[in-house]
Amino acid sequence: MTLRRLLPLVLLLLIGIFFALNLGRPQQAVVKSAMVGKPVPQFALPGPRPDGPGLASTDLAGSGPVLVNFFASWCLPCRVEAPQLKALKEAGITIHGIALRDAPGDVMGFLARHGNPFTRIGMDRDGKLAIAFGSSGVPETYLVDGQGIIRAQHIGEVRPEDVPAILKEAARWR
Repeated sequence: MTLRRLLPLVLLLLIGIFFALNLGRPQQAVVKSAMVGKPVPQFALPGPRPDGPGLASTDLAGSGPVLVNFFASWCLPCRVEAPQLKALKEAGITIHGIALRDAPGDVMGFLARHGNPFTRIGMDRDGKLAIAFGSSGVPETYLVDGQGIIRAQHIGEVRPEDVPAILKEAARWR
């Protein structure tokens, strides 16, 4: 056989070896935000009620560590984490909510059904703030220190077993 006829076979063999070697590598299941360790993006969001306060980046600095929770009324895992957010609030953690791509009435209905652990809520109707935070979806929670620096990110719903670690991390930034 000529080299020309063997070349496609050799290339196919090399591609097969490449894929076989990479099958055993663990996949990165989550994408961490590049914003961890950086200041919170500047923002000012309206609240879900016309007569109520919204949420701005200035609300996140100066008062010790706070949690910023991206949630939505249409998000099933957001319902799962509601009791844990309540537990964090009862433990003294300030939590601000950012409703992602949601309608004010739906947000208020969600909070009436599942509880409202939030001190303030902002409406991120177009998702631009979620992108600025480096969020990969809802629910997602960020720990922001008293200087407005994002210190930690929790991807997915907060589960009961996550609460002690979140409290410990928040205490670290007091």
